Amino acid sequence: MKKSLQTLLFLIIAILVVSGCSNSNKTSDQNKNTNEDKSLEEELTFDTSLEGEITFWNFLPNIYDEVIVEFNKVYPNIKVNQVAMGWEMHDKLQTALAAGTGAPDVAVVEQGAFTRYGADMLEDLLQEPYNAGRYQDDTSEYNWERWKSIDGKKLLAMPWDVTPAVFYYRADIYEQHGLPSDPEELGEFLQDDKNVIEAAKTLAANDIYMFEWRDSPPNHYGDGTGYFDSELNWVRNNDRMVELLDFVKEGVQVGWSPQISAFSDEGKQLIAQGKTASFPGGSHAARDIENTFPDQAGKWRVTRYPLGINAGLGGSAHVIPSQSQNKDAAWAFVEFMNRSEEAWKVFTEHSIQPGWNSISTLPWYANHESEFLGGQKDYAFYDKLDEDIPVRRLTSLDGAAWEIYIELVAKAIDENIDSKTTMNQIEDRVYRELGAEIEKLKQEIGQ
Repeated sequence: MKKSLQTLLFLIIAILVVSGCSNSNKTSDQNKNTNEDKSLEEELTFDTSLEGEITFWNFLPNIYDEVIVEFNKVYPNIKVNQVAMGWEMHDKLQTALAAGTGAPDVAVVEQGAFTRYGADMLEDLLQEPYNAGRYQDDTSEYNWERWKSIDGKKLLAMPWDVTPAVFYYRADIYEQHGLPSDPEELGEFLQDDKNVIEAAKTLAANDIYMFEWRDSPPNHYGDGTGYFDSELNWVRNNDRMVELLDFVKEGVQVGWSPQISAFSDEGKQLIAQGKTASFPGGSHAARDIENTFPDQAGKWRVTRYPLGINAGLGGSAHVIPSQSQNKDAAWAFVEFMNRSEEAWKVFTEHSIQPGWNSISTLPWYANHESEFLGGQKDYAFYDKLDEDIPVRRLTSLDGAAWEIYIELVAKAIDENIDSKTTMNQIEDRVYRELGAEIEKLKQEIGQ
């Protein structure tokens, strides 16, 4: 009898323990779900009852419509008047900022055009009421620093997307010609200069191109370094740039590129015929390849850029002009577009890669597989390249410096001019032709 009572007591205790654990887990799950639901709300700077009306300019039509709908679910009392344009938006924004009137409350600007706008024309997002500095640790140093003023003291745009340089290739063609075809294996193989030349020779021997542009390596390496540092010193005259210019001269002799865009009419024919087996580009290019060559699904892959080159090939960010009459509502919109999971579910559908770790580590993003790329987890691959991109400064002189650089690089290839001599000539000409503007810019930033 005593033994039966002990057994019954044990069963009752066990049931209570299990029930308690079950209720505890249930409560924990409920708290977790509640915390997840509130995470965005707790992160937002302003109360969601904020009211106002803002004008938003963008050069990416049809991308933001759904995002605005999602934004109004959180901020129902803020009206967003969207003005969608093409690239001319950057010209109109520059004119309005210079005139001191007519600018929108928010605009999305591309990296190359961002340098047109002076630091005094845009809000410093590190200051009140924005306090964007609290998000710095959620993105790479590269993505954070490139949107700052030249002296690095002001954050003039909210970092948005990242477009790392990658290498797209036809796995079937590489395998057919005895080259590595697995993305990880090929990526490692192509980090060695000699292996790149051997791969180019193997493909060229079969009338197949490895690159679309003959001078891509030094140009993309330059995209990683930029043109000037924070003190406006020229940064492209270095040993690696010389080595890469020597390298492409060898590649040109091999015949590794047709020297035409992969997406021109002739370039498309080459890809359709299997005559162009690979080319580097930004991470968004997979969408273009898929849209243009849907019949080649499963044949393409993506891997690291060859030759140890890490660079960002473009990107955009959101700015708040100092002219804005409703800065609180403007920041609420900018913050939502960058920090909201719902906004990023829309953006990624348009091949825009998030620059925020809190977004890129979410399961729906990190586990994404591309059927076109043979089932690769493409988003996760792009994301891991972000931290390797060097920090660079964007300046208003970059465009003019590019014209000098590319002209003399082409001349060096065509006339086989010594590469170190060419780099010295580029630097000399930059300081000679842009010297006055460099000094003016130095004075503007207090140097």
